[in-house]
Amino acid sequence: MTESVKTARNGRVAAFLLAAVCWVLSAGPASAVSVSGLYAADVPVAGTSADALKAGYAEGLRQVMVRVSGTREVLELEGIDEVLADAESMLLSYQVNRTAGQSRLQMSFGAVGVNRALASVQAPVWGANRPLTLAWIAVEDRGDRQLLTRAADSAPGSNEGLWAQHLLSAAADRGLPIAFPLETYAGDRALLSDLWGQFVGRIQQASDDLSHDALALVRISRSGGQWRAGWVVEGMGLDAGEQSVNADTPEQLAQALIDRWTEQYASRYAVTAGEAGEAPKVDMVLEGVTTLADYGQVTRALQDMTPVVSVGASRVRGNRLTVEVAFSGELDQLKEHIALDARFVPAEQPAEPITASKNSQTAGSDGDGAAQTGEPGSRNETEAPAGTDAQDSASTAGFSYQPLAPGDEQDAEQAFESLYQVLYYRWQPAPGATGGDRS
Repeated sequence: MTESVKTARNGRVAAFLLAAVCWVLSAGPASAVSVSGLYAADVPVAGTSADALKAGYAEGLRQVMVRVSGTREVLELEGIDEVLADAESMLLSYQVNRTAGQSRLQMSFGAVGVNRALASVQAPVWGANRPLTLAWIAVEDRGDRQLLTRAADSAPGSNEGLWAQHLLSAAADRGLPIAFPLETYAGDRALLSDLWGQFVGRIQQASDDLSHDALALVRISRSGGQWRAGWVVEGMGLDAGEQSVNADTPEQLAQALIDRWTEQYASRYAVTAGEAGEAPKVDMVLEGVTTLADYGQVTRALQDMTPVVSVGASRVRGNRLTVEVAFSGELDQLKEHIALDARFVPAEQPAEPITASKNSQTAGSDGDGAAQTGEPGSRNETEAPAGTDAQDSASTAGFSYQPLAPGDEQDAEQAFESLYQVLYYRWQPAPGATGGDRS
């Protein structure tokens, strides 16, 4: 790939990710966000031969396993080579695209299959509902200190824009939702001074109206021939003491910083191999369940669906019913069965999702339920139009950071412990129905 193509791609990545940041920040204080695209990958391949594709499948699964386990150490576990060699069996779909003489394999793996594979090597599994970190980051370079804000997308070639691009790209690689503060704080020198001194008080106040689960106060500077990032984190029960990483380049420093945050979150919220290997369960939230008859109909309707193993752990808040559905097969199969019953109307999400695309996404049905396009198992190479990138010419959904519906502390904790994205529906029984099943 030429340097100009790579630079253009990185600019688009930063722009998409920063768009997601702007949207998330506009939502007000919230709990976890649900991340789509965790089970998707996009890797370069030598062509469409069986050997080239097999190598691509293994590399894609390698990326996915790091993202879903929350740790790079998963690649060192005994038995991981055998799992990677069997990557094709976990594919839901794939597609090969070609641009500027380079073939790229876009693929989507089944979430349940990947989670069970991780369990088979005793690896942890970190679910799709993840904490949102509001990152207050000050960068000092040649005596000048700047605050990274969401306005960095308006100056992608600036120092702040490059740092934002590196951090957001690293966060997308690991499936870690992060956001920057509003640009209105960029000129607040007193706040910047507090950030550099890592005094939390006023920054916490400035963050009251911004969505986040945790606050990170980060100062980045040169130290000798290296870059250094030192930070403290408030919230999520994480270690509040100062921590630091060093690296030779800004890109490497961003990756080291995001890696450390990701592993800390995953060490708290990832489930054990035993739990991941059990029958998969997904939380399903239904609006409009107002009567005992409604509850009975919902339960019976779900139990009659072939993939459903059991329905339980019901919880009611107003007219909202939350049930835990154990199912067999992949989550997409369950959603297809639900779609056949007109009483389950897909509900609007808490806010319209914004794609936060990293150049590691797929065409095809996403393993964690994101709707995408493409024929499963397609070995055809599609030539991208001249002057475009494969990721742009293909129909790709990328990462989508979607806030969960407002709830209480128990809802948030339950979401963090779930491996799969929460499903939202509105219960709409047949007109005139009063209690019996719809005919």
